[in-house]
Amino acid sequence: MIFKELAIPGVYLISIEKHEDERGFFARSFCQKEFAEYGLCTEFLQCNLSYNKKKGTLRGMHYQIPPYEEVKVVSCLQGAIYDVALDVRKNSKTYGKWVAAELSAENHQMLYIPAGVAHGFQSLRDDSIVYYQMGSFYQPDSGEGIGYNDERFNIQWPILDKIISKKDQSY
Repeated sequence: MIFKELAIPGVYLISIEKHEDERGFFARSFCQKEFAEYGLCTEFLQCNLSYNKKKGTLRGMHYQIPPYEEVKVVSCLQGAIYDVALDVRKNSKTYGKWVAAELSAENHQMLYIPAGVAHGFQSLRDDSIVYYQMGSFYQPDSGEGIGYNDERFNIQWPILDKIISKKDQSY
């Protein structure tokens, strides 16, 4: 795997290394040893799927407050998403900054999101499926969110016609 740290400390774009032949390819999407070499979470306690029926579906910006912060490794198994990480760690020198990456079934890339960083995405195609590996269990009472359109952060979403839940609109 190839790990590229983005402009927010601890946020990594992870690319697989394909071993291809006439049948297709084989690649690792997780290796405890390699994740540990970068100081990343190596224990995933929960995995989630998000099916997004329509292009433009926006989910986020979500995070959990202490002591239940979440580490996430996000990938797109079908379709494509615009995946966003927003630093909400108060003592971080990149507090309020965001980064984004296009994750798709074709590029097989993953976004590693450390604890204290909010996460959201917008589907770029109909029928997109997002897969999350979670470093901690979901704690509903610790879930928080930030408005996808909060002017303090000015996240630039690629699709103007958004489909957003009432809960995500309320942040």
